Amino acid sequence: MVQAYILIQTEVGKAAEVAHEISGISGVTQAEDVTGPYDVIVRAEARNVDELGKLVVAQIQTVEGITRTLTCPIVHI
Repeated sequence: MVQAYILIQTEVGKAAEVAHEISGISGVTQAEDVTGPYDVIVRAEARNVDELGKLVVAQIQTVEGITRTLTCPIVHI
């Protein structure tokens, strides 16, 4: 299982709406609107890195109001 944090920038005033919509996507375990350089932080999981990439590109990035994403896979060192 691969887990990652996905940092999201949105259009002005869209953070809460984006977080709410993303929270309903399969593979997303948490989605919160926050303050700072990013507007939404998502925690997601997938079977492998390829599936994680598909989740981000095909489902999360297509949510209306998102302008940029940064995916940060979780590593256990």
